[in-house]
Formats: sequence, C-alpha cells, structure tokens
Amino acid sequence: MTDGKFALYISIASLVTFLIVAIYGNQNRVETHKPVLEPSAPISFTNAKTIPIPERIDLAGEKVPLEIADVKERLDKELHINSYWHNNTIFLFKRASRWFPVIEPILEKNGIPNDFKYLALIESGLENVDSYAGAAGFWQILKSTGREYGLEINRDVDERYHPVLSTEAACKYLNRSYDKFGNWTLVAASYNRGMRGMQNALDHQQVDNYYDLKLNDETSRYVFRILAIKQIFESPEDYGLNIDQEHLYKPYTYRYDTVRNSTDWVEYAKEQKTTYKTLRIYNPWIQDEDIRVGRNEYYVMSLPDRD
Repeated sequence: MTDGKFALYISIASLVTFLIVAIYGNQNRVETHKPVLEPSAPISFTNAKTIPIPERIDLAGEKVPLEIADVKERLDKELHINSYWHNNTIFLFKRASRWFPVIEPILEKNGIPNDFKYLALIESGLENVDSYAGAAGFWQILKSTGREYGLEINRDVDERYHPVLSTEAACKYLNRSYDKFGNWTLVAASYNRGMRGMQNALDHQQVDNYYDLKLNDETSRYVFRILAIKQIFESPEDYGLNIDQEHLYKPYTYRYDTVRNSTDWVEYAKEQKTTYKTLRIYNPWIQDEDIRVGRNEYYVMSLPDRD
C-alpha cells in the first residue's frame, strides 16, 4: 500500500469515528438534560417580607424609646429573627401553654410584672437545659446563685430544675435587683449581665438607663429578645404565625405525695403505679435513681393525676 492510500484510509476512518461519536454523544446529551420537574409541577418560593415595627411597645409598663434609631433597629432585628425562625417560635408557644399557667401566679404573688415570663422563655425555651457556663433550668440559674436564693443543689437533688421552686428563686433575685435599680428594664438586663456588671456599666458610661448603654452583644440584644417574643405572643397573626390552640401542649395535672424516708425512685414509681421515666418528667429536680432523706427532711413529689 502506498503512503497516499494509507493516508486516505486514515482520513476516512477518522471521519467515521467522529460521526459516530457526534451522533451518540448528542443522543446522550439530550437524554441527560431531561427536565427534573414535570412541566406541570409547581415551583414555590418562600413569601418573605419585611415586618412592621409597632408604634409603641413597653416592658413591664416602661416605654421603649423607639424614637432612638438604634433602639428601633435592634427591636426590628429581633422581630424578624423570631418571626422567621418558625420551628423554634412555634415550640415556644407550645411549651408556654403548658408552663405559663404555673409561672404567672408565682410572678404575681411576688410582685413581679407578668412580662417577666418572657424572660424565662428566652433563657431556656421553657426546657430544663444546661448552659456552657453551668446555668440550669427554666431560669438558667447558676449553682452559687441558686444556693444563695434558697435552692437545694447536691448529688440527689437540684431544685434549679424544679418549675415552682426555681421560679420562686428567680423572683427573689428580680425583686432584689428592682430594689437596687428601681427600673424593670434594668432588672431584666441585670438578669443577663449581673447586678454588679450593670451598675459598673451605668457608672462608667455615666448614664441612667439601659437604652443609653453600650454593652456586649449578648446583653445589648437581651431586652430586645424579650420585647420581640412578647410582641409576637400578643399578636401572632401579625407576624405570620397561625397558632392552632388544639396543637398547644396542655398543662400537667398533678397529685402529690410526701416522701420522708430514703427511697429508691424506681421502686417508688412502681408503688405509685407509674414509671421511673414519668417520675423524672414530673420531678426533673431528681438527680439519681435514689435519694437520701435526712431526719426532719421531706420532699413533695408531683405525680400524674389518676383522674
């Protein structure tokens, strides 16, 4: 075969190969670019929109100065965060339905404004959680603070998790803070920053109110988080939340029993016709499977109502 014929055969073979690749490659390309959605399938987008700021809002009857630009913007931010954080905010409504009926009468009895129930809500979401700093329970109380305000905290018992006793302890702190500041907004901020920390900030910056202070990010947001949750709870529909009352958690119904002797909680639960798990749900302050009860001591146990 001459060099010319060989070159011709190579050219023809190359052309055939190119045509085969082009034809099949194009078929594959068409196949892989079929629409992912059928033509009739709808495409939806989140209907996100800006949220109006209320013309007036207060904390415990104390007016928030919305005429100050940064005050209005800080409230604006927290309203948007909580309005669009749907799963979290919905569960705040659910748990509040169970626990606000417990908390509200204790606040009233101790002379604490009802708005402070929202402080517990932003602190813990009304769950018995622990913080990295060692705070615990609905009111996120430190061990030292809890003991200072009368809570029992040891191997067997941690009353920071007791919904009634921890609320009583929080009320003592809030009243003491009000005696110091005479202003509920500063009381709320001091729950986050501490009374000494708030007083130092006021003295150093030579102002007399929360809204004129330059604070760390957490305390700067703290009161506005309370205000935003209060506003959303009072007018949920205005913030895009359709809260079906049937879906909210019902308050527990209780009966009570007094324990005066050291007890194995698993056996005790069986005697009370319940389970250890249920006993812990109704008494989250229990810390172990047994308890040592000293002389002249006793514990009041919350149990599911048999009715």
